[in-house]
Amino acid sequence: MGMKEKFNLEFKKEITKTFLKTVSAYSNYNDGQIIFGIDNNGDLVGMDHVEDECLRIENMINDSIDPAPSFKIEVEKIDEKTIIILNIMKGKDTPYYYKGKAYKRSDTSTLEVDRFELRRLAIEGINMDYEERRSSSQDLKFKKLESKLKEKAGIENINLDILKTLNLYNKDGYYNMAAELLADDNNTEFSGLDIVRFGKDINQILYRETISKKSLLSQYDKAIEIFEQYYQYEEIEGYIRVKKELIPKEAFRESLANAIVHRVWDINSYIQISMYEDRIEINSPGGLPEGISKDEYLYGNISVLRNPIIAGVFYRLDIIEKFGTGITRINKEYEGSLSKPSFDISRNGICIRLPVIDINKLDLSEEEFLILNILKDEIELSRGEIDKKLGFNKSKTLRIINNLVDKNIMQKLGKGPGTTYRLK
Repeated sequence: MGMKEKFNLEFKKEITKTFLKTVSAYSNYNDGQIIFGIDNNGDLVGMDHVEDECLRIENMINDSIDPAPSFKIEVEKIDEKTIIILNIMKGKDTPYYYKGKAYKRSDTSTLEVDRFELRRLAIEGINMDYEERRSSSQDLKFKKLESKLKEKAGIENINLDILKTLNLYNKDGYYNMAAELLADDNNTEFSGLDIVRFGKDINQILYRETISKKSLLSQYDKAIEIFEQYYQYEEIEGYIRVKKELIPKEAFRESLANAIVHRVWDINSYIQISMYEDRIEINSPGGLPEGISKDEYLYGNISVLRNPIIAGVFYRLDIIEKFGTGITRINKEYEGSLSKPSFDISRNGICIRLPVIDINKLDLSEEEFLILNILKDEIELSRGEIDKKLGFNKSKTLRIINNLVDKNIMQKLGKGPGTTYRLK
C-alpha cells in the first residue's frame, strides 16, 4: 500500500495493548484512526477472525480507558485481505486515562503528557460541558431567579418552559449544573465568593464573609451590597445629599460579573474579593478561555464565553452585555482619574484591580503630589528631568516614582538611561 503513519493515523500489524495509549491520545486531543492489519512500513498484511478481533478491541477499550471514549470500528477488504479501522473521536471529558496516565501524539509517536499538560486537559474537560452536566440535585428551587426575571422581564412565575428557554433544563429531562449554580441552594462546593475587608495592612482583617451554596445571583447581590457599604458615602452639598463613590460601582459590578461568568469550576478556590483602603482586587480562578489572547481580552472588546448558559441568564437579566468582556466599560469608568484599573492575567487566574478613583482619598505623600502636579502638564519625563524640577536627589526621586508606579498612577516606559515616566 505504501501508506505512511501521521499524527492522526497509526498502523498496527496485530492487536496488542500498546494501541490503547494512542486511543488515550486521540481522545484527549484530536480525532484519529488506528488501522489493524498494516505493518509499520505501511504494507498490507490483513487480519484473521475479524469479528472476534473487533469485539476484542471494543472490550479492551471499555475495560482500559477511563472515562469511556467515543469510537467506531469499521471493517474493509483490500486485495482479498481484511483490515480493521478504529476511529477515535476527540472527547469532551478530558483527560482520558490508560492505566492512570494520559497520552498525546507527537508526530507519529505517542507520549505521556506532563503535569502541566494534564492540568490543562483537566480544566478543559471540566469546562467544555460543565454547565450541561446533570445536576447532583434534581429538586431545585428558583425564587431568586424568579424575582430577577419578574423585575427585568416581567415574568410573574417561573416554569419548566422558561427554564428550558434559559437552557437550564436539558431536553433529556434533567436540570444541568448551570441550573444548580443558579438555584436558591446548591451543593457545588467551590462556586462561592470569599470577601475580605482589610485595614491598614493584610494583617488587619476588619470583615470577612464567605458566600457559598447559594445562587450565583444571590452571591452577586451580596457582593454589591458589601461594596456599597465600604466604597459609597454621602456628602451634603448645600441642602442636597449627594452620593459619592470611592470606586466606581459600575466598574466593580462589571468586574464581579466578569469573574462569575468566566471562572472555571475544577479549581478548588472561591472567587476572592479583597477590599483595601485604596483598592479592590477581584481574583477569578482560571485564566483566559481557549481561543482568546491577552490583547484581545484587554483591547479587542470581544468575548469567548467559557460558561455560555450562565452568561445567557446574566445577559437576560441585564447584568452583562452579550458581546464584549466588560473591560472597555471598566476602563471608561476611570476616564479623567489619575488612578487606573489594572489586569493581571496568568494561566491559573485573572486579577482585576480597581483603585480608589478620588486622588484626594489616596494615601499620598506631599512629595508624591509634587511629582503628580509636574506630570499633569507634561507628556512624559525622565527621572533626571524630575530631579531638576524638584531638586530631589536620584534615590529619593526613584523611591517616590516607584511608589506611584506600584499604586498604578504612573507608568514606566522603556529601560536603562532612556527610561521615562508619565501619568496613566
